[in-house]
Amino acid sequence: MSLGPIHVIRQKNICSAAVIFLHGSGDTGQGVLDWLKFLVGDFALPHIKFYFPTAPLIPYTPSNGELSNVWFDRYDITPEVPEHEESLNVISQEIQGLIKTIRKDDNLPLHKIVVGGFSMGGALALHTAYRFSPGLAGAFTLSSFLNTDSAVYKQGQAFDTPLFMCHGDRDTMVPLSWGHKTHENLKKLGIDAEFHVIKNTMHEMKKHEILNLFQWIQKILSEKRQTDSQ
Repeated sequence: MSLGPIHVIRQKNICSAAVIFLHGSGDTGQGVLDWLKFLVGDFALPHIKFYFPTAPLIPYTPSNGELSNVWFDRYDITPEVPEHEESLNVISQEIQGLIKTIRKDDNLPLHKIVVGGFSMGGALALHTAYRFSPGLAGAFTLSSFLNTDSAVYKQGQAFDTPLFMCHGDRDTMVPLSWGHKTHENLKKLGIDAEFHVIKNTMHEMKKHEILNLFQWIQKILSEKRQTDSQ
């Protein structure tokens, strides 16, 4: 299993931070990038480089085993089943490899890198930030959830990494209650987790949601710079 194409948004200024944006199941890095551009135009956050990797093409159980660009397999799309530990462990190696490459190429410490994503991408971001690569600047999820017995709750660490969560109130694919429960469980671990309900929104991203996310990213990275200078 290996990552597909990675699309990168570079800024004209020197890169002082990076964001890894993970797409939802069945999508691609280019697909979620195009979606963001449709919503907010050609965004440019000063000094921040965006990475949009593409998930491997693997058999996906909820789609009757058909090949799909997904980060990991699921036994079913519900929080009540066990996590597919084998595929999560495999993709964790790929994402850790990407983070290692970013750190080397952009000369960035872990605490200048943010990871997040939409739907399944957000779930992987939680595993990445709180299990596989502790010490990141922040994590974000858009319309995502964790399984009830998630390894994040049992094996998590680095709970000082802040979290930004959004969820549509009309989402029928990933119900709002799943997102709420995930937020509650993460808060119990001591994570500084914001949760924003997006009104009149299904399983999708909205313009004001993304603009608020970008503001949050700039805020936490600014706070990291202030800490570094002290």
